[in-house]
Amino acid sequence: MTTPHENRLQHAASPYLRSAAHQPVNWYEWGEEAFARARAEDKPILLDIGAVWCHWCHVMDRESYENPEIAELINRHFIPVKVDRDERPDVDARYQTTVSAISGQGGWPLTAFLTPEGMPFYGGTYFPPEDSMGRPGFKRILTVVAEAFRSRRADVDRSARALAEAVAQAESFAEARRRFEPELVDRLTESILRRFDFRYGGFGQAPKFPHPAAVDLLLERYQATREASLLTAAETTLEQMARGGIYDQLAGGFHRYSVDERWRVPHFEKMSYDNSELLKNYLHGLQVTGKPLFREVAEGILAWVDETLSDRTHGGFYASQDADYSLHDDGDYFTWTRTELRAVLSEEEAQVLERIYEVNDVGEMHHNPAKNVLWLACPPAEVARELGREESEIHLLVARARGKLLAARRQRPTPRVDTTLYTAWNAMFLSAYLEAARVLGREDCRAFALQTLERLVRDAWIETQGFVHRFGAAPLPGLLDDQVFSILALLDAYETTLDRRWFQLAERAMRLTIEKFGDAEAGGFFDRAQDAPPLGGLDVRRKPLQDAPTPSANSAAVVALCRLHALTGDPLFLEQARRTLEAFAGVVVEYGLFAASYGLAATLFMRHPLQVVITGPREDPQAARLELAAHSVYRFGKAVLRVTPEQLAAGALAPALQQTLSPLRADVSQALVCVETHCHPPVTEPERLVALLAEVASSRAAG
Repeated sequence: MTTPHENRLQHAASPYLRSAAHQPVNWYEWGEEAFARARAEDKPILLDIGAVWCHWCHVMDRESYENPEIAELINRHFIPVKVDRDERPDVDARYQTTVSAISGQGGWPLTAFLTPEGMPFYGGTYFPPEDSMGRPGFKRILTVVAEAFRSRRADVDRSARALAEAVAQAESFAEARRRFEPELVDRLTESILRRFDFRYGGFGQAPKFPHPAAVDLLLERYQATREASLLTAAETTLEQMARGGIYDQLAGGFHRYSVDERWRVPHFEKMSYDNSELLKNYLHGLQVTGKPLFREVAEGILAWVDETLSDRTHGGFYASQDADYSLHDDGDYFTWTRTELRAVLSEEEAQVLERIYEVNDVGEMHHNPAKNVLWLACPPAEVARELGREESEIHLLVARARGKLLAARRQRPTPRVDTTLYTAWNAMFLSAYLEAARVLGREDCRAFALQTLERLVRDAWIETQGFVHRFGAAPLPGLLDDQVFSILALLDAYETTLDRRWFQLAERAMRLTIEKFGDAEAGGFFDRAQDAPPLGGLDVRRKPLQDAPTPSANSAAVVALCRLHALTGDPLFLEQARRTLEAFAGVVVEYGLFAASYGLAATLFMRHPLQVVITGPREDPQAARLELAAHSVYRFGKAVLRVTPEQLAAGALAPALQQTLSPLRADVSQALVCVETHCHPPVTEPERLVALLAEVASSRAAG
């Protein structure tokens, strides 16, 4: 470091790390250089893990890491290491587990103290600079920890070793292997329903997070069983989130979570992975219920992503949008005082919107009580009745007023968008956009998804290694998430286009994933490749099971394996899926809500993917109606393949389908519903196709 205001992070690829380049702390990036320095000087490591979108990370940066007195304490007694959790989720996951065991909670910023070998012995999350609100001050923590390391080293090392051993045991799921039983899905579903909030929707109490996999599981189980409680839980949750402040009522898109149980006051950051999975939720909710609100929210997410979170020129989805535009801000960009609202709108518009969004002189924001979060307190139809006006008239007024507010908001200082391109998150949104294209008939979504896929494969795929973690900048070794979500995106693209290269690459990537990430002895997949560079520090073998914050990579692997088996007929894929489910069968019910994606994967494994093959000439209207009907039905893992005579002649069908459907008349407009190697008799009417899909679902659920 040359000056106190120019540390090693100035050249980091991560925007979060670069944002700390001016701090007077002698930061290192995660790596051997930091560990070697700690060992050479026999100093403990101070590990800070955060993210560019994290409000409390910004607070701790401002209060502590920019404080010269605290920085001097850190530099004297510790080797400080700063990690971007989006850039290094593998590092974050291991230390989150350990700090949660130490302090009873995790989250960001994560503050951990490690031995020179990288073994944690103490930690927490946010610490104020001085003792405050029952929390020990960071100054005191630093002093006490440094003294403990010097004077009670044997105790520190013993505690660190015990923690590392416990984490290694827990993360490997060594004792979790059991025979897979179908009743696990019922037990998981019951566990989720027990946590359902009947009044406000969602699961559990405040703070309240979206759980997209749980909603999809409830919708899937409802489609199979028609149990009303399942639909009630899913539908209520989708409705309440859509009406709350967690949904950006002006620009679209969801904030990360709600600090209250009513979904009204969010933490304002917007994450790629939340919005991709919630987009799928609202598309599935629309398929099941037909509710216009769900279509409106799905379109709102797409509008926000198109404008804010995507590279429209080259393809690609950005990582996140920050909650704040400065260190002193707390959601001010997204919130409104009554005076601000009235300055933008006409008197009539203000009167209506104040009623609809409950805008008052005193709002919901504690740091500025005049600030209001916009949430749907009164539907436009009710306001129309109160005012004696036509509902259509009020809808037009609201649309016009929202446009004015959004235009005015765009003039404010805007929270930063992290334009980093992470492979797994791009793949997840790519799949969501292809689903939006199918359900909403949005050709623009299809085109952008395929443009993004071309870029992803060109920039992120390495033939001998698989998919890297980050593309468009300095690449990072790929993790399990990057492989399996990319494989799912490739399969979605194949089913959309019948372009064999996507199917062939998906198959090749899965075989490589089995080789590099698979546990040949106990089943399941590790989050890091066996030949990945040494992690350093807490280098334990870890198998991700929990849906936090993205769907479990092992569950996603099972889904990909089941779909590949349906397309190839290769028993290897089905056997790997079974072994992966068995690897966690002994403990998965304990995870309940946080293992909903395991429930989805297990459901697909049991009933096998539904494949709807629609034949007929390219522009045939009857085939188009059949395709529309097939897309109108939600079944998890369902594939709809539109096969023209030209595609059949060109060998577009994957091997198992080619064998199952041979000989196939592609010049006749009809739909075939197939499961494994069995196809039901073809149907030619859309209504009959919808009924058949329902019959197949019910019969297989009963079986």
